[in-house]
Amino acid sequence: MRALCHRLGLMALMFGGLHALPAGGLAQGTQGSPHRGGTLRLTAASASGTLDPQISYTSQYMQLAAVMYDGLLTYPKLEGPAGNQVVPDLAEAMPEPRDGGRTWVFTLREGIRFSDGAPVTVEDVAASLRRIFKVGTPTAGSFYGTIVGADACLRDGAHCTLQGGVETDPATRRITINLTGPDSEFPQKLAFGHASILPASTPAHDLGNVAAPGTGPYHIVSSDPERGLVLERNPYFHEWSEAAQPDGYVDRIVYDFGLSEEDAVTAVERGQYDWMAGLKPLDRLGEIGSRYTAQVHVSPLYGLIFLPMNVNIPPFDQLKAREAVNYALDRRAMTILYGGSGIATPLCRMVPPGLLPGDGTCAWTRGADPDHPAPVWVHPDLQRARELVHESGTEGMDVTLIVPATAMYVSMGTYLRDMLEAMGYHARLHPLSPAMEGNYAANTANHVQISLLGWYADYASPSNFLDTLFGCENFHPGSDSSINMSGLCDPVMQGLVARIRSEPDPQAALALWGQVDDRITRLAPAAPIISTRYVDLVSPRLGHYFSTSLYHMAFSRVWVQ
Repeated sequence: MRALCHRLGLMALMFGGLHALPAGGLAQGTQGSPHRGGTLRLTAASASGTLDPQISYTSQYMQLAAVMYDGLLTYPKLEGPAGNQVVPDLAEAMPEPRDGGRTWVFTLREGIRFSDGAPVTVEDVAASLRRIFKVGTPTAGSFYGTIVGADACLRDGAHCTLQGGVETDPATRRITINLTGPDSEFPQKLAFGHASILPASTPAHDLGNVAAPGTGPYHIVSSDPERGLVLERNPYFHEWSEAAQPDGYVDRIVYDFGLSEEDAVTAVERGQYDWMAGLKPLDRLGEIGSRYTAQVHVSPLYGLIFLPMNVNIPPFDQLKAREAVNYALDRRAMTILYGGSGIATPLCRMVPPGLLPGDGTCAWTRGADPDHPAPVWVHPDLQRARELVHESGTEGMDVTLIVPATAMYVSMGTYLRDMLEAMGYHARLHPLSPAMEGNYAANTANHVQISLLGWYADYASPSNFLDTLFGCENFHPGSDSSINMSGLCDPVMQGLVARIRSEPDPQAALALWGQVDDRITRLAPAAPIISTRYVDLVSPRLGHYFSTSLYHMAFSRVWVQ
């Protein structure tokens, strides 16, 4: 999917949100001539959890990590489809799979140093791959679980060796990674930020608010989770690949925390900050789309908003209760609450548009079901939902909905609480800080029944939504890193995913992903709500606005006046 950044002209408004995009060209940014130097000023409502690049799983910090850390491979900081293609980063070249895709050989670039001046060695690479399992990286199982020795590491991370899985030769700077079986997406997984290369001496625990030395063009020189971060140029960085890791235009990045969404919009409009993290308040979308045309950019995302439901505790341990939520959802109302049809579309599948055939089909609209899906979502079916709740034996149960404590999510959550009440439950809404809501919902010790979350692709594949969110290997009871928040573990789905990993034909793999998608629809461990686009607001002094479908705005690609 092309990550086009459209300029918003004077646009029609629908229900207070963005309704349609004009047929204009690409947004050109606000300052048209390149300028090296200066300070890029960013703002967010709060910190976003850990700074550890092998543990962080939030867009806010992974966007920042993209200019601080590198892997053997990466996704280039390029717009359009090129930004979804894996390229060499710390490796000299793309590896050719050997032994039927079970062996991958890399040669480490020479002369790369970390931001503390230490040279990057093959042992740093091997230690970083072991650390994925030692620290319990959220994607350890689903992304890196096919490495030889990973099974033992997943059972006992503290003593992880990956013996036989990762071999190094310092003399040739060669790293060999052996897999237990073919994995057609292994390069994409190595290019993801959780495989960042860190010094071998990096502690084998969550670094929290301490940033590890990295190899990117910027490094953190001060960090306060209550106030913000300051990044400056990495004095040891030299550009080895302009596409993989460009040098960057600005000299300094200051990231302040604490402004509300409303205040942040005003501050960016006025040029007090250059960019704000997060979603824009619904009541401000019309204003920024009409009065600040040159400062607004809308980008497609491989992203969605959904409701994971815990299949292991009442009431959603009952399939009919989960089906009821899917039928009751008024996806048009949720589209409006997100900002309108210009930036959101009703969604009935756990895969956003552009990744599987049959975009838009819906099993959860009035008159449809998983055996007879409709071409598109049309209406909710609250009556059917009430019947299913009654048949499930869960009517009258207490249900708590967890949501991020932001204006948009709380508005959605208020609607969803009322919907759950109308279905026959005693429902309450529990907003939590966006920095902790995802981890809280993931940990089974908190007994979360249902939560409201946004999810964005780690790379352009259906696996990011089907296997990552519902694979058995991603369910870790008692852990904040259990990204399979529904707790689903289905042998049929696992068998299909195993077949996909060894399928060399992309079209055949896509057909199998379609079967996985159908299986997930039938089991209904979550309720997909809407697919989304991202609205970015920048200051009038920011130039060369640059966005990719995976990094969003690339901090190293923009310049400031």
